[in-house]
Amino acid sequence: MAAIIMVMRTIMTMATITTTMLADAALHRLLAWTSPAYPVGSFTYSHGLETAVEDGRVRTATDVAAYVEAVLARGGGWVDAVLFVHAYETAGDAAAFDAIAELAGAFRGSSETALESRQQGGSFLSVTRKAWPHPTLDAFAARWEGRPMAHTVVMALACAAHAIPLEPALHGWLHATAANLVSAGVRLVPLGQTDGQLALAALSHAIPAIAAKAMITSLDDLGTAAPDLELASLAHETLYTRLFRS
Repeated sequence: MAAIIMVMRTIMTMATITTTMLADAALHRLLAWTSPAYPVGSFTYSHGLETAVEDGRVRTATDVAAYVEAVLARGGGWVDAVLFVHAYETAGDAAAFDAIAELAGAFRGSSETALESRQQGGSFLSVTRKAWPHPTLDAFAARWEGRPMAHTVVMALACAAHAIPLEPALHGWLHATAANLVSAGVRLVPLGQTDGQLALAALSHAIPAIAAKAMITSLDDLGTAAPDLELASLAHETLYTRLFRS
């Protein structure tokens, strides 16, 4: 009896260790993929923020936080969040996933934000297939060769394929989007690094509610309500001097 109990305890301990290792591996992937160091070129885009700084609408850390919150709650970031959820949930069904991917590729208000999403999507898929390979990513790459792919659906697919749970994956996506735009604001205004962190801290209070809403939003209810952001992006195309590609 004692021997049986010992074996059972050993099995339970090994299961706990295995579960922890899987959780750690998933966390490592998520941190890597949302890091500014992940080579997808995110640092070259401002999502129209450069225009808002140029015309004087964004001058302070508070202004930057308000602009980025609008992106996440009502603009392109909101669209990405909802599409991320639906892409993740359909990752096991190629036809359903491809329909989401096609919608995501077209759901942009300007040519520059389309470029922003598609260039990063292609780069993310290329890098991730080499560093974090998975047959699901290879199959998608084969189906979509030569077609524009949105960053949000490619990362959602990678997260689903590598068993990263949806909710933390979505939070990671939103945080990465916010961090990239705040970084752009720090360089454009310019702001100090502490001001940048204050803006991120303010956004951290908004992201949970945005994520929770995205988790329950249907595609039929998906849309934007941030015309100033779209106009800023359109105006960016004709700025005399530009540091960013969007």
